[in-house]
Amino acid sequence: MHTDSAAAKAILMIAPQPFYQDRGTPIAVKLLAGELARLGYRVDLLVYHEGADIEIDGVRLFRSRRLDLINNIGPGFSLKKLVCDLWLYRRAKQLIQTNHYHFIHAVEEAVFMAARLSRKFLIPFVYDMDSVMSAQLVDKMGFLRPLKPVFTRIEGRAIRSASGVVAMCDEIADHARSINPAAPVACLEDIDLHNADGNGNEDLRTMLGISGPLLLYVGNLETYQGIDLLLDAMGELKDRYPSAGLVVIGGSDEHISRYQALASRQGVAEQVFFVGRRDVTLLGYFLRQADILISPRIKGSNTPMKIYSYLGSGVAVLATDLPTHTQVLSTDVAWLCEPTPEAMANGIATLIDQPHLRARLGEAAQKLVSERYSLSAYRAKLAHFYEELAASIVP
Repeated sequence: MHTDSAAAKAILMIAPQPFYQDRGTPIAVKLLAGELARLGYRVDLLVYHEGADIEIDGVRLFRSRRLDLINNIGPGFSLKKLVCDLWLYRRAKQLIQTNHYHFIHAVEEAVFMAARLSRKFLIPFVYDMDSVMSAQLVDKMGFLRPLKPVFTRIEGRAIRSASGVVAMCDEIADHARSINPAAPVACLEDIDLHNADGNGNEDLRTMLGISGPLLLYVGNLETYQGIDLLLDAMGELKDRYPSAGLVVIGGSDEHISRYQALASRQGVAEQVFFVGRRDVTLLGYFLRQADILISPRIKGSNTPMKIYSYLGSGVAVLATDLPTHTQVLSTDVAWLCEPTPEAMANGIATLIDQPHLRARLGEAAQKLVSERYSLSAYRAKLAHFYEELAASIVP
């Protein structure tokens, strides 16, 4: 499907991420780049040196300079990313000097280099806004809190200079509109990525010896995900449901070791299983094995990507009752609990004890995904945004 506004137009998409990896932002970047190419745009995707080389139809993949001493680049702010961003900027400048681009599509902190490149080369840029970075930075590094007004001003300047903003959730879209009301702003949520037909060879119950209810968390193990909270809740439940098992898919070796130690201290090591990362193509296979899917996130304004696949699986979802979840979830499609061990334990217990409630929530969740968070809905929103963007730019 090609659109008139995309005809013969080229986009430089800058994603300051290891690419490709099976985790949130790289998955979203892959989807977006492929769908822009499907609309008829010529897409050059510029990423970090680290990651697996993959083929995306209609997309040329470029990397910043290889830095042998920098690897295992994780999500979120880090000194490693700052160094990589310097080389990413130099590579972006080289690409612009040797190619003709109509737009720059800047993911996350690439907005700052995109704003500079836009001024220098007079190319409109789109801010792909996955979070409010100023707030996220302070949340992660509390010692920076006195500098939050400075970060907010810098981020606000970048939003005001963007020709358009793509936000991953309503709260972030509203924030962008409040700062740059004249620019097109689209809320382009993530979509259900679980493969309903995917099959694997790891039966979690058999492999791990779980005879009772199977609880599942999928995702990284950064602090904001609330794994501490989840393990505390398991501590509340261990005597009441001794046969229940919590399986955690994802996380680095370092994070897994840390939380295994915490599970031991909580006395739930025999009920909590950290199995590491699995290929995203097997996501549906693992989700369907669970009785309850859990998202215990405690910080952030963006909706976790996993939520859309959780909903699409038809398995009952339990999540913290915070804006990071409630801009998508309601009590019609999920069990929402306060972010306390007692409330989470009570929610898990309620869902374990009421299979009919689990079935009702799962059915309603699948209906919501099919209506609002499908691939076809994503494509329509993306096409409309770029059409509106092209119309808003004076030649």
